[in-house]
Amino acid sequence: MATDYDEVRPDVAEARKASLDAVKSANAPDAKSVVRELDETDHTDGLELPGADLSNEELTVTVIPAKDDEFICGSCFLVRHRSQLVREEGSTGFCVECEG
Repeated sequence: MATDYDEVRPDVAEARKASLDAVKSANAPDAKSVVRELDETDHTDGLELPGADLSNEELTVTVIPAKDDEFICGSCFLVRHRSQLVREEGSTGFCVECEG
């Protein structure tokens, strides 16, 4: 007699049905109540939108000069350690990542 190994075993089928019944009987919120709750808590008061006028804002940045063992890459313009220097053209250095 041939055995169908793809057929679901009876104990597994019963467990699936029991877990499905448990999910159905749980007090899960429906989709409409979730959307309603999200709409009630959706506040955009403190949100800055792209393109907003920021001309009256002031930006304060502390500039730290490059150290003796650092250089600015002439390609990516990032401050790198001297160990990442691959090539120099005049006073411009290029890092390992840019020269690949």
